Amino acid sequence: MRYIVVGAGAVGGSIGGRLHESGRDVVLVARGAHGAALRADGLRFTTPEGTRHLRVPVADGPEDLPLRPDDVLVLAVKTQHTAAALARWAGRPVAGGGLAGESLPLVCAQNGVENERLALRLFRRVYGMCVVLPSSFLRPGSVTAACGPYTGVLLLGRYPSGADGTARRIAADLEGSVFRAPVVTDVMRFKYAKLLGNLTQTVEALCGPVAAGTPAGELAERVRTEGTAVLKAAGIDFADAAELAALRRGTVEPRPVPDGERALGSAWQSLARGAGSIEADYLNGEFVLLGRTHGVPTPVNETLLRLANASAAQGRPPGTTAAAEVLALLDAPA
Repeated sequence: MRYIVVGAGAVGGSIGGRLHESGRDVVLVARGAHGAALRADGLRFTTPEGTRHLRVPVADGPEDLPLRPDDVLVLAVKTQHTAAALARWAGRPVAGGGLAGESLPLVCAQNGVENERLALRLFRRVYGMCVVLPSSFLRPGSVTAACGPYTGVLLLGRYPSGADGTARRIAADLEGSVFRAPVVTDVMRFKYAKLLGNLTQTVEALCGPVAAGTPAGELAERVRTEGTAVLKAAGIDFADAAELAALRRGTVEPRPVPDGERALGSAWQSLARGAGSIEADYLNGEFVLLGRTHGVPTPVNETLLRLANASAAQGRPPGTTAAAEVLALLDAPA
């Protein structure tokens, strides 16, 4: 199997880098300054073992890469870029006949729950992946994954449910590449739990590190409480926090790295890079959508969504919004 990683940032670069190191056939898809850096110097990949430059093949997109019937597409772009990426790849011919959307498996190695829905419109074989992989991408060409003894836990299953031989083959390759990769039949149950946890990312992107007993901690607690109420009102089953914590315990724990850069979550990194967009529409925005559908007020998620999008559009650095001011805004009389 050849792994084509579409979006070689923190998650995609870590998955592709580890697969490459274990001898798997990998292509990283990246454009702009990041793609240029990967071509010039390879992937600068930092883990607790050290920093190395991996000469992984790089492509700009499907036009540069004849597809084979043994290819696996790993989608690792932010959700706001998913529709465009799917449109570029689904109609590409595969050697031997057929199109990518008809025959190739596509794995959504992404936060949120919208990616799989978008993918299933264009791809017949869609797999969800619940990604527990603390990593960072702050500079073109460089990815840091600072955990051990495993780089991450990647739960994998067929979307909308089930498991098959392809999932087990992918999982076996990942298990041989410094990941834990359990195959589950209810992957979206874990992805909804991860989505709930991702709400804290928006708080830390706006307000900085979240700690109990601080205004940021209170804001994070409020948004999680609101999100939990929404999922319950919608009748959506989700794993509890203890299940996710058990996946990480003793397997994905912070480890020192020789020269990696300190970073918070992916939303924080988007603001730090000045990316111009942020994934909040598909994190907080998912709860806003569900709340409006099922009659549950979502003032905390709506407020954080508005502030996050404004920060990204205005190029504001992460951590420059005072959590106390957000709380005062939420508590102000209507």
